[in-house]
Amino acid sequence: MQSFFDKCYQTPLWLKEKSWFHINSSRRNFLKSAGGAVAIASTSINTFAANTLAKNSLTESQIADQQWRTKPLWQTLNAVLDHLLPSSKTGPSAADIHALQYLYNVVMLQPTSDTEISFIKKGVGWLNGYSQSQLSKLFIDLNFTQKETILHGISNSQAGENWLSTLLSYIFEAMLTPEIYGGNPNHIGEKWLDHQAGFPLPKIGTRYYELPGAYRISDKIDPQALKIKNIPTPRTIRKTKA
Repeated sequence: MQSFFDKCYQTPLWLKEKSWFHINSSRRNFLKSAGGAVAIASTSINTFAANTLAKNSLTESQIADQQWRTKPLWQTLNAVLDHLLPSSKTGPSAADIHALQYLYNVVMLQPTSDTEISFIKKGVGWLNGYSQSQLSKLFIDLNFTQKETILHGISNSQAGENWLSTLLSYIFEAMLTPEIYGGNPNHIGEKWLDHQAGFPLPKIGTRYYELPGAYRISDKIDPQALKIKNIPTPRTIRKTKA
């Protein structure tokens, strides 16, 4: 594939198998609606009181080397996440829930399939290619209105819709995940949604992909994310029984 508009593209099996994929049958309309980018942030379930949210200690991944944030791949993904869930007076933004950190952990720490990771990364190139073809600029250099136009444009393709849906799903996960996975600092998403998470919450060494017999861990895990707690560097990721 060379772009989101490749006519040979078909929704991949890994995406069809995701439980959230079948939940919202109107997600195309959601993505294409004029207010779609701000719909999540502007819909308040409970009034969001930012001044009540205490700054929480960072996870080991957040304490570790953050130079990855300056790379074009992650800068672009961050711009997309920020546009899909922007700052709002009524709820937390993508930055507030650490959506980028969570997505980084999905790619670097969690047992995510290589095909999904490849799709996420290639989508950045396709997005910038489309942005340059339409406006002669990279996506991160666009203003809000221009970004909205470009995202609307790619949502008209099946691949673009799937790519945006994937990123939206990780925004939702970052909002409610235990913060040990990288998102939802100080339970910010749960407080906004008035949701009580289950207990006990996982800690380092007891995350779902670290449980004995559940997953083998991968070489692609960033060693820097594990050095803070002197955790042995994992070896291989597989979604199969050990």
